[in-house]
Amino acid sequence: MGMGMHVILMWSLAFFFASAVYAREGDAVYYEPPYTPSACYQMQDKGQWVAGVRDELWENRAACGRNYRVKCIGAAFGNGNPCKQQQGNGVEVQVVDYCRAPCNGIINLSQDAFNKIADLKAGRIKVQFDQI
Repeated sequence: MGMGMHVILMWSLAFFFASAVYAREGDAVYYEPPYTPSACYQMQDKGQWVAGVRDELWENRAACGRNYRVKCIGAAFGNGNPCKQQQGNGVEVQVVDYCRAPCNGIINLSQDAFNKIADLKAGRIKVQFDQI
């Protein structure tokens, strides 16, 4: 292996492990359209790849506009696997809303975002997520 390939491989591994260190885990649920009004943008439509977050991420509205990559990692209940095999790197969403207690997930994904990574019938899933 040439020196250039060795350097690329080392940087790739470093990036991979650094990403894994900063990723968090929790439960995600979903909500159905329309996705307006929202706590962050009122009636401004931010599209279909959006989410609401619970207190842990909300930070008194500081979460508004943050982007997260969310990936399904398993079932929240039972032994089944609701994750879609073709979810790739997951789904990228923008925080537009606040999920008030009793919010069942740390991230409340739009129905479109949830459906990209998992079967809607699950309703609630385990996810890994990181801010991007």
